[in-house]
Amino acid sequence: MTAGDDPARDNCRRAIRATLAGDWEQAHLIVQDLDDPLACWIHAILHKIEGDAWNSRYWYARSRGHQYQDHADARSELLAALAEADRE
Repeated sequence: MTAGDDPARDNCRRAIRATLAGDWEQAHLIVQDLDDPLACWIHAILHKIEGDAWNSRYWYARSRGHQYQDHADARSELLAALAEADRE
């Protein structure tokens, strides 16, 4: 599968770009219904940005492999998530 062939990954990329552009609400709408570990990670980051640590921790747990860290920079995490989306 090449980049652009996976609708879930494409939606994850769209959500990350929306977040980086300051549109948290649009990003949240994109990822909230995706059953994908990357989407769960993005969802977790969005709740961290919002300041909802409990909900953020829930989505980190569903993201398989990523953990909530209070000190982690959300923008750096989003860029890492974008790189992961581009790799897969």
